[in-house]
Amino acid sequence: MTDAERSWTDWNQAVLGVEVAAVRAHVERFAGSPDGSADQPPPDPVDGWTSALDAVSRVFGLSRFERSLLVLCAGIEIDPALAQACGRARGDGAPHATFGVGLAALPDPHWSAIAPGGPLRLGKLLEVETGSLTTATVRVDERVLHYLLGIDQIDQRIAPLLQPLSERVLLDRHHELAHAVASAFASRGRIVHLLARDRETACAVVAAAAALNGSRALSLAAAALPREQHELTWLASLWSREAALSQAVLLVELDAPGPEAEDLRRARQFVEQTQAPCVVRTATTVSAPFPAALGVEVTDPEPEERHALWDGMLVREGLTADVDRLVAQFNLSADAVHDVCAEVALTAADATDATDDLWTACKRRARPKLDALAHRIQPKATWDDLVLPPAQRAVLQETLTHVHHRWRVYQDWGFADRDTRGFGITCLFVGPSGTGKTMAAEVLARALDLDCYRIDLSQVVSKYIGETEKNLARVFDAAEDGGSVLLFDEADALFGKRSEVRDSHDRYANVEISYLLQRMEEYRGLAILTTNMRSALDQAFLRRIRFVVEFPFPSAVERAEIWRRMFPPRMSLAGLDMDALARINATGGTIRNIAVAAAFRAAAANVPLETAHVFDAAQVEFAKLEHAASVGGRA
Repeated sequence: MTDAERSWTDWNQAVLGVEVAAVRAHVERFAGSPDGSADQPPPDPVDGWTSALDAVSRVFGLSRFERSLLVLCAGIEIDPALAQACGRARGDGAPHATFGVGLAALPDPHWSAIAPGGPLRLGKLLEVETGSLTTATVRVDERVLHYLLGIDQIDQRIAPLLQPLSERVLLDRHHELAHAVASAFASRGRIVHLLARDRETACAVVAAAAALNGSRALSLAAAALPREQHELTWLASLWSREAALSQAVLLVELDAPGPEAEDLRRARQFVEQTQAPCVVRTATTVSAPFPAALGVEVTDPEPEERHALWDGMLVREGLTADVDRLVAQFNLSADAVHDVCAEVALTAADATDATDDLWTACKRRARPKLDALAHRIQPKATWDDLVLPPAQRAVLQETLTHVHHRWRVYQDWGFADRDTRGFGITCLFVGPSGTGKTMAAEVLARALDLDCYRIDLSQVVSKYIGETEKNLARVFDAAEDGGSVLLFDEADALFGKRSEVRDSHDRYANVEISYLLQRMEEYRGLAILTTNMRSALDQAFLRRIRFVVEFPFPSAVERAEIWRRMFPPRMSLAGLDMDALARINATGGTIRNIAVAAAFRAAAANVPLETAHVFDAAQVEFAKLEHAASVGGRA
């Protein structure tokens, strides 16, 4: 706490003490103590300072009597003399406040002050225990008491659900959106529907809008909203009070809701019941607008804007880099670009060409979002490790060409003006297990110097309606910033053929596929799908796939080459017969398993690896796989 804050706190508590003393005098006179407390002079006013009691009275529109009731209940907690006076006034000695005591002892009483719709009860400033309305104990809420004493902390019952938002760097047009949202906040209870794919930018817009009105901003995930109606109503009223006390704005975040998503329904009910400014963010459009909501769309920066943003930040930090390369690959928010440039300016070895350092920093910046949703593969395989026929290698090289030069083709040459489906490039790798599909994805990721993420389909596909789209949205949204290589293994489980609609399950399964088609078209990065069964894929997917690579079962010549590349240079070999090993009818993945098992056999015997070790390991491997294939040619 600063000296200024400490001074205000002392002054504020002195103001509250005077108010409590005045209420105690009224209660003591009613209780038959004519020599009650004398009036105390209030502390001198200070320019720019407002007491917490005055702030509550203004925000909630309290009358003089309602204000005195609030002070009575707060005073019970901090002034033992007032508690004793209330006990005498009640006639039972119990040190509690009641509406009856307030109505009888305090000036300007009116019955509406204790009505359920009055600000004291509707705003949850006071809590009434069960029993007769006039004789039941009335208490000040703990959060309100702390606020009156100058301690402004979020109610601990809802604090775990909330995340504070801070002002960040924004583009000029996003600042204009913040002003529009701030204008909506000026109308108490106004709802704003924010359509924004990028969460960082949306949060920054809301924080900036709140700051324009001298407020603070907090976010709440719609998934955390209670499912029971009475709990939802309780939370809405609690937040309404919190927003009024702390002058806060709430951002309710919906995670890519489907047309009938439960989160969307609860979010609608919540914001409709609050009596405070609320912003609802969705990454996609919803089936119906929120009632009385101002709709605002936060679009991603255009390529020219991102280019200008990078140029400005690089000049500011004294760096030089290949901006075209960075802009073509990464779709970071303005704040993220600022942070990346500032970080590299402190660590770069060569400020005159910091492209590689910025590239690495951009990847690192984008990782946290995807790390929580998919498995990041550390690409180790190179072109030398990949054994494929020339035609397949040529297609992979063509894929790299498209990724490397998409900025020139789409932006510089204007193809983006004719194609609205984005820069995304999708590849389909088809072939039996172990033929190198995953390795090829690693090779492409390493050649592009990008992260490769394997999507775990067990965590994506859900039997619950709307959950699969939500999970897919999380993956694609998280991947957009870094343009990571997405690897969907066994994609036929997710990208299967759309079925004839016979019941609601078929209908929603087709909705999932249609949604996936849409996101694939919009995705800016490289998406790789692998499957063992090309015929299982929906033809609509195949039309949207740019490259198809067939991974055949390796021939004897290719198997010999795989064996030659399989063993590390540091390993001791005893004249392996590659032609004999090539007769082992296995894919590259199986060959690797056999090679590793053979190496352990040689290590156990403390001898160089021999052909016999390989054949023994092959027998065990095929027995494990329940193959009847011959390992042939054994000497």
